[in-house]
Amino acid sequence: MEVRSVCVFCGSRPGARPEYMDAATRMGAELARRGLTLVYGGASVGLMGAVADGALAAGGNVVGVLPGFLGAKELAHRGLTELHSVGSMHERKALMAERSDAFIAMPGGFGTLDELFEIVTWAQLGLHRKPMGLLDTRGFFQPLLAMARHHAEEGFVPVEQAVPFAVSASPTALVDRLLAGPTMPPAEKWLKRSSQT
Repeated sequence: MEVRSVCVFCGSRPGARPEYMDAATRMGAELARRGLTLVYGGASVGLMGAVADGALAAGGNVVGVLPGFLGAKELAHRGLTELHSVGSMHERKALMAERSDAFIAMPGGFGTLDELFEIVTWAQLGLHRKPMGLLDTRGFFQPLLAMARHHAEEGFVPVEQAVPFAVSASPTALVDRLLAGPTMPPAEKWLKRSSQT
């Protein structure tokens, strides 16, 4: 599958360090530079606003998906190429996944982790074969990667799927890896193995 659009999951807060906002801006600009459409959560604040502004400033297309109750709180970014208002968080995630050919998680809170783990679970179940990546600014995701390896060591995740992401602190290097193809091994083997136990 050719990658034409990339979904970015990230925080609606700026984080405690300026490097997070800078990395978000650079990620948006990198996607735009390569002609890739940014799909994201539609907000104007925090890392979400920074990644959108970075893409727009570089001439890119940006698709936002925002539940109506958040738009009503004036969080919606008004300068996007497209802004879709949906009825729930579930609809938001579904539409973002439908509109995207690859996924990147940047630093964020529980909502970012929820989005990331759902898309990883779908890949694990064979529901998609889209590349997934982590923008590891300041080593933000190292504790998560350690937890993923722990789950594999304890037998709850197939070892070959313990780290199903491309991981880089560089927006350019991360996008290079996503464009190279799927980051998780095919689900068929371990699904068959699980059904036999």
